[in-house]
Amino acid sequence: MIADEVATLTPSDETEACAVVAEARGAGETLDIAGGGSRAGLGRPPEGARRLSSARLNGIVFHEPAEMVLRAKAGTPLAVVVAALEAHGQMLPFEPIDHRALYGGGGEPTIGGLVAANASGPRRVSAGAARDSVIGLRLVNGRGEAIMTGGRVMKNVAGLDLVKLNCGALGVLGFLTEATFKLLPKPQSEATIVIRRLDDARAVAAMTAALGSPFGVSGAAMLSPGMGREFSRTFLRVEGAAASVDYRADKLLALLAEFGAERVLKGDDSGRLWRALRDAEFLAEPRERAVWRVGVKPSRAVDFLARLGPRALAHLFDCGGGLVWLSTAPTPADAAAMRATLSPFGGHATLVRAPDALRAAVEVFQPLPPALVALTRRVKAAFDPDGLFNRGRMYAGI
Repeated sequence: MIADEVATLTPSDETEACAVVAEARGAGETLDIAGGGSRAGLGRPPEGARRLSSARLNGIVFHEPAEMVLRAKAGTPLAVVVAALEAHGQMLPFEPIDHRALYGGGGEPTIGGLVAANASGPRRVSAGAARDSVIGLRLVNGRGEAIMTGGRVMKNVAGLDLVKLNCGALGVLGFLTEATFKLLPKPQSEATIVIRRLDDARAVAAMTAALGSPFGVSGAAMLSPGMGREFSRTFLRVEGAAASVDYRADKLLALLAEFGAERVLKGDDSGRLWRALRDAEFLAEPRERAVWRVGVKPSRAVDFLARLGPRALAHLFDCGGGLVWLSTAPTPADAAAMRATLSPFGGHATLVRAPDALRAAVEVFQPLPPALVALTRRVKAAFDPDGLFNRGRMYAGI
């Protein structure tokens, strides 16, 4: 194990991680879990006495291309996994977001950070989120015990699904050491239908029509005016074998002719666009703005934005309008207005980027009703009875 000048502990294996956690528990110390550092701005500011890093838990444990399954250690750079999968024409289905564009920092996305953040991109609309592709986890709980949950195949689960429970938990429940994923073949080709100058309501209508069609749309997004062009642009993506992509793109052009669909992006042009959409690059500047990720029914997204009014300084739609990325001024008043405006629409909002002072002062994740707060505390206590891990990272005091 290595301890550096900023009190970062870096165990070299799971056994050593268990010992580190047990020692911290005995000393009454709290631990902030760190991966590659690329998602450090997500959640409330850290409160721990020391950092526990997965940096030395590195490498692919196994990759079975025929079974479409891969297991990697938590500190493995995502780029290493992607390269290994591409060599076999495979991919992680959920198109994981890279937060570095938003945070403007360095670091390296890792497998553990991906799972902890449930980092998912535009393909979520067809392939599900990260939590739908993670089929097994190993982690160290707050007692210093190693836990394995899930396995190498998908199974029906009775009771709490511990895999899904830990996906998106930001390390609050335990220190991840390994993750197992189901994979998909990487598409041979892709094409993107482009529709210009639709207002929000018409853009959502076009995306809804495309997603309701039989043509296998794997991405549906809209950029508002000012994001690269002075007019709005709506995008619908299809992926697969080249002949199938060409056929479905032609069918979508015909289906969406009433909306003005007439242009198709292919190859690298399409790929670059969706990487930028995946990473919310269009909201990265100006840096001082707060950035929110709002989940709401597509049919209610337009009304929500209209009621939020000028507080929404810029916005884009993903997942057919079911996901709204937007920026606001970085103030408690704007955060309160966001929560109050969203409340009657039944959605949820995450403050993805903001100064530390704001992240400490307001709810970063969707506020929980009292019954769910109590349940969350019980689940936390079951995994981490002394509150060692990432205390307060998601919710104050938990």
